[in-house]
Amino acid sequence: MSIDGPATRLESDSLGSLAVPAEHYWGAQTQRSIHFFPFGQAMPLAVVHAFGQLKAACAEVNAAEGKLTPHLADLIVAAAEQVARGELDAEFPLKVWQTGSGTQTNMNVNEVIANRAIKACGGVLGSKAPVHPNDHVNLSQSSNDTFPAALHVAVALQLERGLIPVLKALQQELAQKAAAFSGIVKIGRTHLQDAVPLSLGQEFSGYAAQLQLGLESLAATLPQVRQLAIGATAVGTGLNAPAGFGEAVAARLSARLALPFTSAPNKFQALAGHEPLAALHGALTVLAGSLLKIANDIRWLASGPRCGLGELVLPENEPGSSIMPGKVNPTQCESLTMVAVQVMGNNTAVQMAASQGNFELNVFKPLIAHNVLESIALLQGSCTAFRQHCLEGLRADEARIATLLDQSLMLVTALTPVIGYDRASAIASHAHRQGLSLKEAALVLGELSGEDFDRWVQPNQMLGSAAQG
Repeated sequence: MSIDGPATRLESDSLGSLAVPAEHYWGAQTQRSIHFFPFGQAMPLAVVHAFGQLKAACAEVNAAEGKLTPHLADLIVAAAEQVARGELDAEFPLKVWQTGSGTQTNMNVNEVIANRAIKACGGVLGSKAPVHPNDHVNLSQSSNDTFPAALHVAVALQLERGLIPVLKALQQELAQKAAAFSGIVKIGRTHLQDAVPLSLGQEFSGYAAQLQLGLESLAATLPQVRQLAIGATAVGTGLNAPAGFGEAVAARLSARLALPFTSAPNKFQALAGHEPLAALHGALTVLAGSLLKIANDIRWLASGPRCGLGELVLPENEPGSSIMPGKVNPTQCESLTMVAVQVMGNNTAVQMAASQGNFELNVFKPLIAHNVLESIALLQGSCTAFRQHCLEGLRADEARIATLLDQSLMLVTALTPVIGYDRASAIASHAHRQGLSLKEAALVLGELSGEDFDRWVQPNQMLGSAAQG
């Protein structure tokens, strides 16, 4: 293997020496991975940044255990914190589609931290002195426990600092719309057919409740996501790590990140199975289903503007057609529905990958990392845009809503307690066949007077006793 250009230095690993770019901190194992796995998506930087936090915490615990000198620990912690802050992002070129344990990404992190620490103390890059990527940065660790631990840290941070606040803001916007629309009575629809009335506020209260359930489902997965595999080392036994290492590292991470990380109670499960992330992504998929329903409802209710339902009016964000002047499309709804479908597709891969543990190790970890973090990022971005560029400017066309309500045959349901189902059905059928209003049909059939019809058929009295909306 070789790289182009003269600006190189020699680095070595257990397979020998090779040239690496002189301007970078990575070493031989990273360079080999670049050569053998040059395709596909990059390893998510959220994982890299979490690795920085993890390596710093491990160095602190190793120092407390007397396994690292304070000087070496300080060098490692300082470099690892640069990784965590994103200051060294250009040093992490590896792809998702590498070894299934994530070993090459772990070594990429180890090499970068070691060389950055060496430079900080005036040493020679690639010398592995005074900081060795394996002996010091990876001390008391294995790729098999660091990668899933870093992944769990990354996911917890992305959820608690990213997606969950965004979902709460979206849920609150839907709840505010429910309150604002509470006085607007409209026709309901079941089976895509006219049904009895409800308020637009009640309809939106259902959307807000769907988001609340999604938030609760995500919250229920968080305690297991915050359980970390660190301390398991290679197969779950903790070989070469001091007793209590996993618990101590989890405590350090909790202090660093202000999240309650714990040590996974069974390290064999933590390496070979990924049930916490599978459960989390299942919750993301349920959420995606809710968002798909909400976005579809809103775009259908806004269909038109003249030849569709037209009950809602969407913000006009951009022209919608290259050929039809004046057309405006429900683009935020369409974007959100595409994201929802992508998340559902990611879930298939995550669930399959999580089921592929063989004996003491699951070797689909990078795939799980990519899909889980992609789903979180897509949902976070799309929900933010949907709230800002669709919901906040959404309004009701009350005149159109009133017209459709008046035309509905299903208002006849209010007459069932008075004249019975069969006679009410006859009124609705006659009105439909003859193109009459319900009131006109009732009078033609002689079922009841106009005054009685107006007394019994009052849409705003047909909304039930539900407090929502």
